[in-house]
Amino acid sequence: MVWRRAPSLVDLCVRKAIDNLRYLGDVGETDAGLLQRILPHCTVEQLMHVENSSTGRDLTPITDKLWKGFYQKQFGSDSANLVIERMKQKKVAFRWRQLYEAKLKDVEEAQKKSFDRIKQLYKKEESRKQSRQVQICTKVPPASNKRNWGGMNSCVSNTKSNILKKAKVEFLKSPEVRNAAAMKRSVVQRSYNISASTKPTSSSGQSSASASRPAKPPLRR
Repeated sequence: MVWRRAPSLVDLCVRKAIDNLRYLGDVGETDAGLLQRILPHCTVEQLMHVENSSTGRDLTPITDKLWKGFYQKQFGSDSANLVIERMKQKKVAFRWRQLYEAKLKDVEEAQKKSFDRIKQLYKKEESRKQSRQVQICTKVPPASNKRNWGGMNSCVSNTKSNILKKAKVEFLKSPEVRNAAAMKRSVVQRSYNISASTKPTSSSGQSSASASRPAKPPLRR
């Protein structure tokens, strides 16, 4: 039979603190060993809140490596290694929280500029499309259900746009339209003349229909 050792009071306090990290604020003079067990379970926001709330105490010796892990997770190991190399070349050292916040600001500004460029391109494309759209001119509905084919004036009066009015007037006055109307009248007149000339007549000048009408028999006396 295996006997399990009961957790110590310190272990129970650490577990309780981890379960309630969202309520953790000023850690005061809490032992650094306990903070090293508790703070690695914090999110970025929770760790930042703890550091901002713990006035009068620098938690960098405990949190610096945690911020480095957040930097690598958020921006990649290559970016973190590049920062380390640059600090070595320039012989300077920055806190990883400062590096994290600076990198996050640069990324947000780059994203904002990218969004602004996309927005400008979208507006430019929309303006180009609108400039190339065909403007549709609607007609004013007629006063009655009957169509009015009376003449040019009635056609023009039913057009809303002044441009369309002018175009329709010019079309109706064009030589092509007048020639077409004249040709139509000529064809109708020619057809009428042909039909009249080919109608048969009798010797007395009466139509064949009246000449061929049978005579009435004489009345008996």
